[in-house]
Amino acid sequence: AVVSTQSTGRKKQVAKGAVFGKPTNQGVNQLKNQRSIQAIAEERVGRKCGALRVLNSYWVGEDSTFKYFEVICVDPFHSAIRKDPRIQWICKSNMKHREMRGLTSANKKSRGLGKGCC
Repeated sequence: AVVSTQSTGRKKQVAKGAVFGKPTNQGVNQLKNQRSIQAIAEERVGRKCGALRVLNSYWVGEDSTFKYFEVICVDPFHSAIRKDPRIQWICKSNMKHREMRGLTSANKKSRGLGKGCC
């Protein structure tokens, strides 16, 4: 599934830009996402296609407004998937909604996993 996401940063949802509190919390426009745009795209596909498992995703293109990612989804009840020992791990029940729990490759990067520590 190809999915598009906004290619810009995150804007704080406040009425007329009025943020109450200390000056450190008064930013509205230049806020950054904790998770990557690619991880958000995976999550959107996972919500839309609830019966499928999100395996991974990759960048396919961008324009001035959107970034486009292709998200690879797997049907866990397909007989070819269930029989293949290389991919049948994704049929297990604890692999449901990996994209929501930060277990895909794009999500692991935002969690700081996989590069080793200090």
